[in-house]
Amino acid sequence: MNISKLDEERKIAILNSALKEFCMRGYDNASTNVIAKEAGISKALMFHYVNNKQDLFLYVYDYFTQLLDKEYYSKLDFSDKDIFNRLRQSYLLQIDLLKQYPWIIDIDKLTGEGSSDEINKALSNRNNNSRSSYERKIFDLIDNSKFRPELNIEICKQFILWSNIGFTNQILDEIRNSEPIDYEKIIATLDRYFDELRKVFYKSEEIGNG
Repeated sequence: MNISKLDEERKIAILNSALKEFCMRGYDNASTNVIAKEAGISKALMFHYVNNKQDLFLYVYDYFTQLLDKEYYSKLDFSDKDIFNRLRQSYLLQIDLLKQYPWIIDIDKLTGEGSSDEINKALSNRNNNSRSSYERKIFDLIDNSKFRPELNIEICKQFILWSNIGFTNQILDEIRNSEPIDYEKIIATLDRYFDELRKVFYKSEEIGNG
């Protein structure tokens, strides 16, 4: 693989295009023609730097998995026990990544089993569980005393998780379908969203103390 020898702008263009195509269509149905076209490079030139579709797929998976580990998971701070502060921090880290890599949050879609035994085996050997383990950790050891006493904390966590998934999808749609993207507006909406969630779940004296 010679893709690492490319200038950074062209390399990122190919990786982003490939990640999008593989996430949307899976390995089996992904088109290298589409990847090259969206990256603004000829297919022949792309394959000068990439051996084949399989190598490109695994390079993309490894590249973005490592990037998530470095720029997202390793930067999460669990010392703050307020669940909404943790989630806000998580969103801000993800938004910073999405500015340059619009499909990085969908990387889990690459792990679906396909027709290639070599790909399936390679992904199985990698067995990356960072995302699920860190998502669980966000909800672990939080300050339960902030919740209204009549509420079931575990059920509240589930509601918060569901609303979090819905809001994540809304942000992704806005980032992928808007040009230019107003990140300040997204963050302001995010803060209003957490303010309303605090009103639903927290004691009145805890609202505004996040």
